[in-house]
Amino acid sequence: MRRGAWIALVAAGVLAAGTQARAQVTIGVAGPMTGQYAAFGQQLREGAEQAVADLNAHGGVLGQKIVLQVGDDACDPRQAVSVANQFASNGVVFVAGHYCSGSSIPASKVYADEGILEISPGSTNPDYTDKGSWNTFRVCGRDDQQGRVAGAWLAAHERGAKIAILDDNTAYGKGLADETKKALNAAGVTEALHESYTPGERDYSALVSRLKAAGITVIYVGGYHTEAALIIRQAKAQGMHATLVGGDALVTSEFWEIAGPAGAGTLMTFPPDPRTRPEAAAVVAEFRAKKIDPEGYVLYTYAAVQVWAEAAAKAGGTDAQKVAATLKKDGPWPSVLGPISFDAKGDVTGGGYVFYRWEDGKYAQM
Repeated sequence: MRRGAWIALVAAGVLAAGTQARAQVTIGVAGPMTGQYAAFGQQLREGAEQAVADLNAHGGVLGQKIVLQVGDDACDPRQAVSVANQFASNGVVFVAGHYCSGSSIPASKVYADEGILEISPGSTNPDYTDKGSWNTFRVCGRDDQQGRVAGAWLAAHERGAKIAILDDNTAYGKGLADETKKALNAAGVTEALHESYTPGERDYSALVSRLKAAGITVIYVGGYHTEAALIIRQAKAQGMHATLVGGDALVTSEFWEIAGPAGAGTLMTFPPDPRTRPEAAAVVAEFRAKKIDPEGYVLYTYAAVQVWAEAAAKAGGTDAQKVAATLKKDGPWPSVLGPISFDAKGDVTGGGYVFYRWEDGKYAQM
């Protein structure tokens, strides 16, 4: 469905429901707006801001202007809980966020208690919805899906290699590494090394030395782009000829800014590029007119706001529990990601992951 069509759908809810008592409705976007993962926070913010601007330009939702609040969790669980409580105090009814699974999971418990709907654009740990409540949704995939793709690919294409599996001990990184290892082992391949590292450090030379001593030729990293880029850069500096493989947390140009030429040939898993979907063409053009490349989770955040607005219009109000029930009962919901439907846990149905390769500062689907 074209962008104008879905906005018309929401606008129709205005006429059908009439003007609400409040003149505006407050929603939030939350993620790492500062810190080493701020590149992803910026993606979430850009997606949410554009979605809100487009909705407000066509009458808002249910006759109400949408006001966006931004929460900075720095991918820290305690800070995420603080953001969630602040949103609750400010009357937020819906949150597009968080990004890190380690933030979404504890924040979602606050939101459930406070009657707030959460749709995450990028939290992929299965526990977010498996152990979630009525209010937990995501428009991205899950690490058990992503890990199966990565593990199967490594088993098929790197069977004779010495593979190291690394993780950063976060809910996202360890969860993804464990799922990849599970799939790799199920295919009859055993990794040569499995270790955890501490995120936030700048020097991984000791870890790299262990990798080199073990003769590692493929490094699978369950973690974020900053550490992955540092590890491969320092590995190449020590003379290693290893291939780096990672997950969806490498889908930012900042990876190349840190890794430099050492990042050439790096592989990562991510869903098929949403920027190429016909449903996203008009919105992508809006971003590019502003000199913004809607990479990574920009369009995922736009879609999270988009489907919430559509469900609120269909439900005839912004009560979070009613909107959540509508999201699961009805659909598919048109979005920049294509039609979206949710299962009983709040996961999207369908979808999948593919491989991308980094070369010359850009990534392209293989």
